[in-house]
Amino acid sequence: MDKVASANINTFGPSPKADVPPEEESVFVLTSSQLQELISRAIQPLQEEMAALHSRLAELESLQESEISRVCCDIAYDRQRLARLENPIKRPGKTETARAEKIEKYLASRPDHRATFETLKGHLGIDNVLLNQAIKTLMDCSSGQYGITRTPGDKRKRTLFMLPK
Repeated sequence: MDKVASANINTFGPSPKADVPPEEESVFVLTSSQLQELISRAIQPLQEEMAALHSRLAELESLQESEISRVCCDIAYDRQRLARLENPIKRPGKTETARAEKIEKYLASRPDHRATFETLKGHLGIDNVLLNQAIKTLMDCSSGQYGITRTPGDKRKRTLFMLPK
């Protein structure tokens, strides 16, 4: 039975052998300094490229900061311009200034340096709104020199007076 078992196993016959030459293994022997030099030569171009990339990155970051700064300044200027457009500073015109000077001369010529608003309206030939603008201009230009009080006898009427210097 042993012969049958071995015969069954060997029925395939002997395994064909390939005509492949045996592989030769190359062996390199390097000292540690030689290995370090070999690695440094291989890494040097990568290090130079990394240095160049770091330099370029620094340039781009600087450029980005300057652009951000410029945009921030532009936004600040735009906000200032918008604020001036939304809330314009109203300066008195030539007509208002001329009316204020007439009121000043009129009060200076009066002995009591007083005049009711009604008198001033008649003197200048203007309405309440224009008179109030002229008086505001006068008081803004010469602050502390003029005052407004109620007329004695009629609390509804107002009087403009010049304060003594």
